[in-house]
Amino acid sequence: MKMVLDNITKAIIFDLDDTLIVEEPAATAAFMEACQQAEQQCGVKAEKLYSTVRETARSIWRQSPARKYCVEIGISSWEGLRAKFEGDDPNMKILHEWAPTYRLDTWNNSLTKCGISDSVLASQLADAFFQNRRKHHILYDDAINCLGDLSKLFPLALLTNGVPDLQREKIETTGIAKYFTEIVVSGEAGYGKPDRRIYELVLSLLGVEPESAFNIGDSLERDVLGAKVVGIKTVWINRHGLSRDGSIVPDYEVPNLRQLMDIIK
Repeated sequence: MKMVLDNITKAIIFDLDDTLIVEEPAATAAFMEACQQAEQQCGVKAEKLYSTVRETARSIWRQSPARKYCVEIGISSWEGLRAKFEGDDPNMKILHEWAPTYRLDTWNNSLTKCGISDSVLASQLADAFFQNRRKHHILYDDAINCLGDLSKLFPLALLTNGVPDLQREKIETTGIAKYFTEIVVSGEAGYGKPDRRIYELVLSLLGVEPESAFNIGDSLERDVLGAKVVGIKTVWINRHGLSRDGSIVPDYEVPNLRQLMDIIK
């Protein structure tokens, strides 16, 4: 049975990527492993291929036949390189059909820009990135204790942008699903942060009013602004000591999740 510490806070909403789980560094590591494989096989410098493939992936991703949808639910170019895009949404079906071409073109074009013409190697690297990224589902070292402590006191919800098959895989492999009473993935809802509808959806599932909830996340635009528009209190997780220009102001700012309990209380 959940306890309520006071008459204000009744539920807490967490972001997933780069809040609870390492995302950007994990993607970087998976890219570098594939690029180092290419260096061993054909001599291309891994660092050069890495910077090339990141820019090439972003460039081709912007040409996606479901570009507007990808922006709305928050799918990044590197997620597109490994997502299965499973689901009944028409946009998911479009992406499912287009993704193999996107992956092969990204690696093939990147190798070509580095002076290598080898479609077989491009296919191998596309598969290597897919496999390597699956090995890097790593929680921040403060995540489990934080979730364990707070889940004893409040209902917790997980609200994440992204492709359902990828986000559900991260949740399953890290074992954090047990801490949440509700899990909402933008690719399943059809819209994502900072759209107010997805915040209203998770509040409805939790059965609480905006002023009774806290939203915890690393993105000022998606997690802080999106939640503030609805009236949810916000905590910005600033793990890397980033500066902000003042246009988006969180209610609280912390460098990690260890300081979260005092704020919630």
